[in-house]
Amino acid sequence: MLDYKYWMLYISFINQKIINMTTQEIASRLFEFCQQGQFETAQNELYADSATSTESNMQGQLETATGLDAIKEKGKKFQSMVEEMHSAYTNEPKVFGKYIFMEMGMDVTMKGMGRMDMKEMCGYEVKDDKIISERFYY
Repeated sequence: MLDYKYWMLYISFINQKIINMTTQEIASRLFEFCQQGQFETAQNELYADSATSTESNMQGQLETATGLDAIKEKGKKFQSMVEEMHSAYTNEPKVFGKYIFMEMGMDVTMKGMGRMDMKEMCGYEVKDDKIISERFYY
């Protein structure tokens, strides 16, 4: 018969395994959300509250949004600039240690800017079962 202390340790281990996600599991979940265009759902489920998002602005200078609310606001700002989304894709993620990389693209008409084919490489860093940073390269 198992000693109570060992039983509790076993239960704790099982619970930890259920709660903790590997970087590959996070990548797979992120990929699912991105394919469905559910970016805010991905952020709510997978991102740390203090996550950062870095990308170049229209002048080519890097800008960083800090915190989940700021990242969501950045997404809303982008969506408000979209006149029409013609198509979008997300390629399978590649995991390298604590990093996730995915290529994304879209054929989109931006308000006042016309139709454009946008492609980017997205890099994500994972720590303590959450995405702590994202960076977009294009």
